[in-house]
Amino acid sequence: MNYSIVLSAALVAFSLSACDRPAAVVTPAVVTVPVPGPAGATGATGSTGSTGSVGSTGATGSTGTTGMTGDTGSTGQRGASGGDTVVIVPATR
Repeated sequence: MNYSIVLSAALVAFSLSACDRPAAVVTPAVVTVPVPGPAGATGATGSTGSTGSVGSTGATGSTGTTGMTGDTGSTGQRGASGGDTVVIVPATR
């Protein structure tokens, strides 16, 4: 029993000391941030671009609607009276 008390005390002391380790301190690296300076002079104007290609022909349109009916023409002149007109009627068989 004497050994079990000593062994228990040593085990408790060992387990408590293992949990009490100081954390490692990590120093962050210094990052240099560039600061923009004043704006420079304006550059020269670029050259004109080339002409684009011709587009394709469009589709044929649909047929239009029928137009309106025109006005009725004026009445013609009266014909001349007939002279001797002969009407031949075929015989009935």
